[in-house]
Amino acid sequence: MSRDHQTDLPQVQNSSSVQNYGNVLDIYPLNCYYFGSKEAVPFKDETTSDRILRMKFNYDAHGLRTCVQAVMLVELFKHPHVLLLQARNSIYKLPGGRLRTGESDIQCLKRKLSSKLSAVGDCSAPDWEVGECLGMWWRPDFDALLYPYLPPNIKRPKECTKLFLVKLPESQKFTVPRNLKLLAVPLCQLHENHKTYGPIISGVPQLLSKFSFNIIES
Repeated sequence: MSRDHQTDLPQVQNSSSVQNYGNVLDIYPLNCYYFGSKEAVPFKDETTSDRILRMKFNYDAHGLRTCVQAVMLVELFKHPHVLLLQARNSIYKLPGGRLRTGESDIQCLKRKLSSKLSAVGDCSAPDWEVGECLGMWWRPDFDALLYPYLPPNIKRPKECTKLFLVKLPESQKFTVPRNLKLLAVPLCQLHENHKTYGPIISGVPQLLSKFSFNIIES
């Protein structure tokens, strides 16, 4: 488990100082969680043109592509950290994936979290607590970037990505494929850091700005 951090992080309010706020998130220290590994998952080795062709084929067959991603928080150095998956030491992603035909957002997100962060065949795998939708991003065309709004001239978008808050319990075991890393990255490092994390992940701190954070001491 990697721990990215910066010094002089701002203090997070304790339970007594946030009791008068409506939107309060309880977060637990990183050391409350356990981390293991499992068999590696295959990566798609494709060019940009291959990806566009695949998206066109899937759109013709199934219509709008919908993806769901999880925002999960832990505490480290008195500061909220977001759990990210890292592939090939350079690609950062929020855990999640694409909906199957007839599958709901929450069903898909729970399935993807279990497949990526739980042991295979684990009967004690968590029933993930999926909360509110924090935001939606749209891809107007196959070769276009994602936008945090649907442009008014676009009637048939090609992809929608939804971010959901997933509340973690006091303790849990994460089992991650060997060729992926699960990182805890502080909000202050993500904020507007488009170059490293892309527009969706770097925008997460703004989506969380309506919440107060209540650290539950271990």
